[in-house]
Amino acid sequence: MSSQPATAALVRLRSSDKDMVLEPVSTDVENAAHRQEPDQEISAPAQVPLPAYLQQVYWWAYLHPAAVRVFERQWLVNLILWGNFAQLRDVALDEMGATIDGNILQVACVYGDFTERLAQRLAPTARLDVVDVAPVQLENLKAKLDGGAPRIALHHQDSSNLHFADASYDCVVLFFLLHEQPEEVRAQTVAQALRVVKPGGKVIFVDYHRPQLSNPFRYVMVPILTTLEPFAMDLWRKEIAEWIPEERARTATVKKETFFGGLYQKVVITL
Repeated sequence: MSSQPATAALVRLRSSDKDMVLEPVSTDVENAAHRQEPDQEISAPAQVPLPAYLQQVYWWAYLHPAAVRVFERQWLVNLILWGNFAQLRDVALDEMGATIDGNILQVACVYGDFTERLAQRLAPTARLDVVDVAPVQLENLKAKLDGGAPRIALHHQDSSNLHFADASYDCVVLFFLLHEQPEEVRAQTVAQALRVVKPGGKVIFVDYHRPQLSNPFRYVMVPILTTLEPFAMDLWRKEIAEWIPEERARTATVKKETFFGGLYQKVVITL
């Protein structure tokens, strides 16, 4: 992927009770990590189609307006992760530090208070960019932040085709995203995350993992995942490190920890 400046026509999304209005904006996306955005305006390349797999498999969880109203409950996301949301959130944030400095990229919005807690740790000079391919998710995050975090910018982008320059970020975090993607999209997402992180920076993944044989949740999760999250079993069969592009793998350092009897994992890739 070229590190040359990429310029595109952007749009700004404004929500109302009845519809969502796209307002054209012209800007240079190369320096997205360094722009001073208005409070939680949402910028987007002019054409960001919803992936077919997302519409076909996850419409009920992320795209339907009712989904946000149902799933945006702290107790519910904690229940979905069998009471482990807070621990998994905190191990991701702790990897970035008690105080987080530099330019940070969060790839995909998260139900629950993940982004709010991340924002609380930002140093005065730090900036956070959040990308998601679903406008309804960005609008939900905008409402949660309620304009109270001016150093956070929201971007309507596809994780497999980020419109940021190479080596733009000090840290990139993906919290339970990879298991929702088909393998070819997942490989592109990993490659993009590694492309935009600076040398010496971290890419942090928290996601599902193949649990130990002695973990009873291993047998509970198989029918749940195969029915509701058909791409998730890939993470039981392969290591996240196997999706690192060959040219990056030669210099990458990979650190992995597992949690809750192996059902969840944190993988940190440092270039």
